[in-house]
Amino acid sequence: MTRGTHDALPDVRNENILIYINGDLVPRDQARISVFDSGYLVGDGVWEALRLHDGVFVFIEDHLDRLFQGAKTIALDIGMTREELHDALYQTIRANGMEDHVHARLMVTRGIKKTPSQDPRLTLSGPTIVIIAEHKVASPDTMQRGVRLLTSTIRRGSPDYLDPRLNCHSKLHEVMALVQALQAGADEALMLDIHGFVSTCNATNFFMVKRDEVWTSTGQYCMNGITRGKVITAGRQHGMGVREKNFSLTDVYDADEAFVTGTFGGLTPVTEVDGRTIGAGAPGPITQRLSGLYKQAIEQYVQASKLNQPLAH
Repeated sequence: MTRGTHDALPDVRNENILIYINGDLVPRDQARISVFDSGYLVGDGVWEALRLHDGVFVFIEDHLDRLFQGAKTIALDIGMTREELHDALYQTIRANGMEDHVHARLMVTRGIKKTPSQDPRLTLSGPTIVIIAEHKVASPDTMQRGVRLLTSTIRRGSPDYLDPRLNCHSKLHEVMALVQALQAGADEALMLDIHGFVSTCNATNFFMVKRDEVWTSTGQYCMNGITRGKVITAGRQHGMGVREKNFSLTDVYDADEAFVTGTFGGLTPVTEVDGRTIGAGAPGPITQRLSGLYKQAIEQYVQASKLNQPLAH
């Protein structure tokens, strides 16, 4: 049975959620966008995934920074200010009566085209903005048992043709890497960079522990993960040796622990890579400590946000 870092407990409330589409809140079974939308036609858009914790979207400023940077990179005018997007996110969760354990996906595409084409000049409308907020709790079984990775033959791209740090709708290479891993019986894919060093996973960022040091990639060829950055900062602030460096699969196979990071799951242990058991094949002490520090950073952010109530609500 395969597992994954996005495994969530079933929640029947998600059947009746309202979805934000260009200012309107629409029942899930009625939510539609045009077949001529740029995102559907050519993957032309940017997106963010956020967690709602105790009524607060965690690290929302970082997520909006990344969204607007991505939009500027592809010359996409979002058509809304940061404050307006901030309000739209909270409008969506209020309409759904949501307070905690919520995963929201904010998606922005270039808009509706006159005809199927890559050419942005053929866009007829303003951008399409969609927010899907769902009740989601990470599967405790996955968090306890960890995930198994397979190293994909599909490499993370070079920044000169599609910067891996760009959180865009064009994710086919990552899908292909995941399919390769699933067909081999693993849960997710580990991906190397163009030089053969370990980069990232198909949907999360990879870390390993060796002799009490925490290693992750240089960041040049991996996703610009918000959770990745928070874990690095938290570890260093608490005196842990966290290194961003090049390392190979030879290092990974000899690791004492490994884990991946992402907005939804936080830190998820990795117990196996390419059929090799990592460490004791169970969540290790440093992974557990960093997970605790990350949760602590979330709590501190939530408390600080509540002191500035107008910003959070």
